[in-house]
Amino acid sequence: MSGLPPSWTIKISKTHNREYYYNSETEESSWEPPYGTDTEKLKQYLLSNLHKPEQIKCSHLLIKHRDSRRPKSWKSEEPITRTKEEAIQILKGYQQAIKEGTATLSEIAAKESDDSSHAKNGDLGWFTKGQMQPSFEKAAFALQIGEVENLFK
Repeated sequence: MSGLPPSWTIKISKTHNREYYYNSETEESSWEPPYGTDTEKLKQYLLSNLHKPEQIKCSHLLIKHRDSRRPKSWKSEEPITRTKEEAIQILKGYQQAIKEGTATLSEIAAKESDDSSHAKNGDLGWFTKGQMQPSFEKAAFALQIGEVENLFK
């Protein structure tokens, strides 16, 4: 669990936007963990449940379709004409190759990703909230380290 002594809980300060410790029996509150706290358990609990990264790094493979925001690719001067369903099928094929171990995300992204990240094998580098498309950002920040998101539309 949290590693806190009995009757102590963790709350989030609305004014300071950080956690504090509250004893429901004595109504005492503290910015510091109370006496008797298992600090290692508390650290793990906070990392797993409360502390979210402000900045993340991830890679992706983007396969555009004709209804994409910008239906162009570095691979051709012509606009992309494939349907969304066709793009999804292409991605499922790449996903299968990655699962089978016949290719890696970075190998496929270098050759097939329709955006400029292909030049870095799909690596988007470090970014903070507000820098990416909202739906992508939400999915990316929800991932754990090393976790792979399924197809993202």
